[in-house]
Amino acid sequence: MLKLLFHPFTHVGNGTGYILLASILAFLSISCSSTEPTATERPPNILWITSEDNSPFVGAYGDTFATTPNIDQLATEGVRYTQAFSAAPVCAPSRNALITGMYPNSLGTQHMRSTNAIPDFVKFYPAYLKEAGYYCTNNVKKDYNTIDQPEVWDESSREATYQNRNPGQPFFAIFNFTTSHESSIHSFIPNDSLMHDPATVPIPPYHPRTPEMEHDWAQYYDRVQQMDTQVGQVLQELEDSGLADSTIVFYYSDHGGILGRSKRFMYESGLHIPLIIRFPKAYQHLAPSEAGTTSDRLVSFVDFAPTLLSLASVSVPDYMQGNVFLGEQKTEPQPYVYNFRGRMDERFDMVRSVRDEQFRYIRNYMPQKIYAQYIEYLWRAPSMRSWEEAYLAGQLNEVQSAFFEEKPAEELYDVEADPHNINNLADDPEYQEKLTELKNANQQWLLDVRDVGFLPEAMMLDIAQDSSTTLYEFAHSDAYPLEEIIEVAEMATQRDPQFVSELIAQLENENAVIRYWAATGCRILAQHAADAQPKLQALLNDDEVSVQIAAAEALYHLGDKQVAVDALSNTLSDDNLMARVQALNVLETMDQDALPSLDAVNQLVPKDEQNRDYDTRAAKHLANKLSKI
Repeated sequence: MLKLLFHPFTHVGNGTGYILLASILAFLSISCSSTEPTATERPPNILWITSEDNSPFVGAYGDTFATTPNIDQLATEGVRYTQAFSAAPVCAPSRNALITGMYPNSLGTQHMRSTNAIPDFVKFYPAYLKEAGYYCTNNVKKDYNTIDQPEVWDESSREATYQNRNPGQPFFAIFNFTTSHESSIHSFIPNDSLMHDPATVPIPPYHPRTPEMEHDWAQYYDRVQQMDTQVGQVLQELEDSGLADSTIVFYYSDHGGILGRSKRFMYESGLHIPLIIRFPKAYQHLAPSEAGTTSDRLVSFVDFAPTLLSLASVSVPDYMQGNVFLGEQKTEPQPYVYNFRGRMDERFDMVRSVRDEQFRYIRNYMPQKIYAQYIEYLWRAPSMRSWEEAYLAGQLNEVQSAFFEEKPAEELYDVEADPHNINNLADDPEYQEKLTELKNANQQWLLDVRDVGFLPEAMMLDIAQDSSTTLYEFAHSDAYPLEEIIEVAEMATQRDPQFVSELIAQLENENAVIRYWAATGCRILAQHAADAQPKLQALLNDDEVSVQIAAAEALYHLGDKQVAVDALSNTLSDDNLMARVQALNVLETMDQDALPSLDAVNQLVPKDEQNRDYDTRAAKHLANKLSKI
């Protein structure tokens, strides 16, 4: 075509043809260049920088003790989110929410170190980015709390980098730093080698100011500073590569942390995270506001995957449960974010939470368990051991002691007035309307996502090992009458004797999950449920081992101690790992009354110190405890 256009004018000698030729070439140049995508038409590169186990201990978030110049600078160049939250206060379940865009308590992946399968239709989000042409790299942590889908990454290793993509190919890259992980305070650094002064380190009011607590806090701030240096290095590499102008950058942590009552616990200290997103000029139209500003929008980890796809102009799958907070598919802000806690390592618990812009509501479904259940990994921290020692010595005030005592059924905190969540407003008449609002929001969420967490974990394990169904699919079946289960679980855990007759009646329900919660309610109500004793004794022969264990625990608290201990000792040889852990959890609370179980417990104590199974961890601690009595 160019030959035909140019040929008539190439031999014109008076210059007119050359003028016309130049005009045609200019026109063609404009026309051709207009077919190339502009910066705003090209999909953005997206870089996620993730740190571990840190709350917003960052200068940009007002922490004057923190030393975080690189993250602070990023905040001046981006948007700082003030109301961002992990899905759970621990890594693996939260990372499951990140990778799937779904609530793990709807998938059956809410317990720590789960390997439960998820439905085939749930793809890890990088799969959709790869289909859209992105080069996807992960450096390096996965910890997805389910069966891996390794094919979704082009690279996933300590060497993985976006630099290996094809020329011009958009990339999505994660760099995850473990520097501020909980393990960073397990190895002692002498005070005179620390960059932050233990004597002046700020300590929350629920912590006693022991020397170990001061030291661990100061050492932790050192680790956050070192992590900040790594963030700066990644940002500098991006700049040096000439890609900063085409890359949207996220910085966030995987949950709060790390000292006791933060990581693993359902307070702001465990769930509130830093989140900063920088938009280059070419993609500023995707930002919620200009650089250097803040956003108060409520954001949860379950929102990250759909938002990432939206920024990449990839359609968000219908099954994802999160809300899109950026990009073409952005939704209206939601009034609440939801959080969950399941088993943490070798200790059982079940907690759900709802957070609005000012209040946090917490629903404890196992209020009979103290907050500070012994977790071997948590107790590696000198600060945690010193806190417990101070409690046992009677040296703590009421706020500091509460961590070692049983939980209320409900907690409500005004997080603006009470950022450390120490003043529970659940019984305050002035806040009953807010309590009811958030309680109702919690119950609606449980139903909306078909929360599978009301299944005792031993039952979950049996269902998960049946390859014919996933826990998600089971939770959507008639075998899981969730509305009825929640009704009984609510009665069981309110500590209200008015429900005792109904709970005793439900001990004979045909559904094992309901029998489990009814027995749990009898344990919580203790002597108020004395009339349940014959039915509880019958449940020691129930078809479901979780029900047997719940009945034994209830009988113990009704004074039938020997029968209870014998029943629990027998379940320690059960084939189901989580049945053994459940029984060990109950025996742990019985102190010297559990002595007759010592031989059965010792059978689970590992000969191999490398054995880190949860039943062996719990058995080892219980055996040591009983051997000292």
